[in-house]
Amino acid sequence: MNDVLEIDWTRCDGHGLCARLLPELVTLDEHGYPILRERAVPARLLDHARRAVAVCPRLALRLEQPTTARAPGAAHGRPQPSAGA
Repeated sequence: MNDVLEIDWTRCDGHGLCARLLPELVTLDEHGYPILRERAVPARLLDHARRAVAVCPRLALRLEQPTTARAPGAAHGRPQPSAGA
């Protein structure tokens, strides 16, 4: 499986470097904040994704293995409650 991009919205200040370095997967909204077109990173773009992650000034962009990526809407670092809880 492909690595996935994650954005930590508590850190992102909308500098836009990620969109300039990885326009195939990241666009910007009207305020300059990133919008991921696709979270899964194709192998051909992996080097570009790594560079975008490395230069993010607020360290808001991450590249994660699919098994460690959080589910959409999951709390930061907190386990999700079970359905029966």
